[in-house]
Amino acid sequence: MRKSLLKMLALSLAVLLGTVEGNTCTNVIVSRGASRDGSVLVSYSADSHYLYGELYYKPAADWKLGSLLKVYEWDTNRYLGEIEQVAHTYQTVGNMNEHQLIITETTWGGREELEDKKGGIDYGSLIYITLQRAKTAREAIDIIVDLANEYGYASSGESFSIADKNEAWIMELIGKGTNLRNGVNTNKGIVWVAMRVPDGAICAHANQARIGKFPLNDPDNCLYAPDVISFARRKGYFEGLDSEFSFKKAYNPADFGTVRGCDARAWSAFNILTEGWFSFYDENGNPVTRDAFSYLDYVMGRDLEGDFPLFVYPRKKIGVKEVADVMRDHFEGTPMDMTQDIGAGGNALPYRWRPMEWKNYEGNTFTNERAIATQQTGFWMVGQARSYVPDVVGGILWFGTDDAATSYLTPIYTSITKVPRCFREGNGDLLHYSDESSFWINNRISNACYKMYNVMAPHVRAKIDLFEIDQMERRTHSVDSMAVVLYNQIVVKMQKKLSSKGDVMVSREPFTKVIKYVTDYSVNTAQDQFKAWKDLEVELLVKYMDGNVKPQDQNGLFKHSQHSEGMPEKIEWPGYTELWKETVAQEHGEIIRVP
Repeated sequence: MRKSLLKMLALSLAVLLGTVEGNTCTNVIVSRGASRDGSVLVSYSADSHYLYGELYYKPAADWKLGSLLKVYEWDTNRYLGEIEQVAHTYQTVGNMNEHQLIITETTWGGREELEDKKGGIDYGSLIYITLQRAKTAREAIDIIVDLANEYGYASSGESFSIADKNEAWIMELIGKGTNLRNGVNTNKGIVWVAMRVPDGAICAHANQARIGKFPLNDPDNCLYAPDVISFARRKGYFEGLDSEFSFKKAYNPADFGTVRGCDARAWSAFNILTEGWFSFYDENGNPVTRDAFSYLDYVMGRDLEGDFPLFVYPRKKIGVKEVADVMRDHFEGTPMDMTQDIGAGGNALPYRWRPMEWKNYEGNTFTNERAIATQQTGFWMVGQARSYVPDVVGGILWFGTDDAATSYLTPIYTSITKVPRCFREGNGDLLHYSDESSFWINNRISNACYKMYNVMAPHVRAKIDLFEIDQMERRTHSVDSMAVVLYNQIVVKMQKKLSSKGDVMVSREPFTKVIKYVTDYSVNTAQDQFKAWKDLEVELLVKYMDGNVKPQDQNGLFKHSQHSEGMPEKIEWPGYTELWKETVAQEHGEIIRVP
C-alpha cells in the first residue's frame, strides 16, 4: 500500500535510531465451529507508534504477460526489488480479499542471525501480495512459502493468521540468515510450520511464537518445511528426537519480555473467551480442562519453562462483538489489571506511556504491562468470512482506527468499489491533521478520555456498544438478506439466458447491483458514524470540561438550570480513586492534612 512520504521518512528515521518498539500486534482466531453463526473470525490490531490508520484498497486487475511488481518493505518503504506479476489479481480491502480470505500477523523477531539481509520480500508484502493471488487459506500458505523461498525473506520471525470461509490456520516462519557465495545467498528461504485451528476451537498469538511440538504425519491439519527440524539441528538450536521438536523453542526461545509482554495477551484473550476455563486436548489426545489462572506463573514471566495451550475450546459460541471486545482488554480482573495500581493515577487509566521498562532510584528494573488494547494502535479489525452466503456478500471487514477501547468497528463489505472518505489513504497522516479522518477523530476522543478515564471511557464505551450491537446483531443481517435476494434474482436471470451454469459465478460484473448496494451501505454507515463521533467529541468537551461532570437526561440533553438554559442544573465532581487518595495520604499526608 502507499504511505505518505513524510510518514515513511519518520518511520525510516526511527528504524535507523533503533526506536521502533516491537511486541506490538495481537490476533485472535475463531474457527467456524466455535462461532455463533458459522463464521470464521480473525481479529488484528496493527499497533505501532509510526502507523497511520487507513484502509488499504486495491481493485482486481488483469496484467500482461511479463509484468513485474515492485516490492517495497511495508514497515519502512525500502525498495526490495521486483517479482513476477500474475495474470489476474483479486480485489483486496484491508487484510481481506474478495474471496473472503483473511491474513493478519504478529511479529516475534526470533533469532537475529536468521534475518536475510538480501531478502526480496518482507512479511507485509507477503500478506498483501498473497491476498491478491489466493482464494483459500491453503493456497495462501503455498504462495507465502513459494514467494519467500524464491525471492528471499527480508523480515524476522512472524506468526500469520490465515483463514477463509471454511477453515483457519496459524502459520509461523522465519528466514535462514545470510550466507553469501559469489553474491548469492545460499540460505535463501524460510523454515516454517502451519497448523489448522481445530473446528470448534480458537487460537491467539501476540508477538511470540506459539507453535511448539507438532504432528509430523498429519497433512490435513499440519504442514511444515521439509528442513524445519534438520536446519535447527544444523544451527545447533535443537538436539533430540524429531517427535520432541518444538518450533518456538528452537527459533524463538522465550524470555521474560516475550512472555510477560506478548504471550500474556494471548492468554488474556483465551481467559475472556473461555470464561476462565481452558478446555483442550493433551499430547495423547485426552480432554483436559484447567483454570486459566493456573498458567499465571508462566504468563507473568515467573516460570519460563511453563506454557499454555495453542488451541482451546470456548464454553459458549462466539460472535463478532465478543471478539471485538477482547481487543479492548487491559487485563481487567487479573493480577496484571492495569487499572488497579497507582500507575493508573487518580482516574484508573489502563495505559502506561513508553518506554516499557524503567528503573527506580535504587536501580531496580520494572516493567509496564502491555495489554491487548493500547494507545498506539494504527488500525484494528475483525475479519468475518461466511460460507453460507455468496462471496460477493459474505466477507465483512469490521474496521476501526486508533485505540480499540475507545473506538468502534464499522462493517466494510469486501466487494465494495470505493472506500469511505474517513478511512481513505492519503486523508491526513501522522504529521498532518485532517478533520475528515477517522484516525484523527478517534485520537481526539481517546486522548480526551485519558485525562479522566474511569469517568469518560464508560460514556464512550456505551456509545460504542449501541452502534456495534445494532450493526452486528441487526442491521447487517438485514443488509445480507436484501443483498442475497438481489444476488439470487440475478443468478436466476443468468441461468435462463445461459445454457451452461459454469460461468455464472466467475465474474463480479453481473452483480453490479448487489455490489453497489453493499458499497453504499458500507460507505454511508462509516461516514454516518464518523459524523456521530465528531459530535461525541464536542459532547465530551462540554460534559467533562475542567474535571467537572454536567448531568444529561436519558435523551442525552444537558440538564439546565430552571433559571437559564445556558447554566447547568448542577455540576458533579467525581474526584479520584480510593487507591490514589490512600497513596497520596501516605506519601504527602504530613503536608496536606487538614488539622
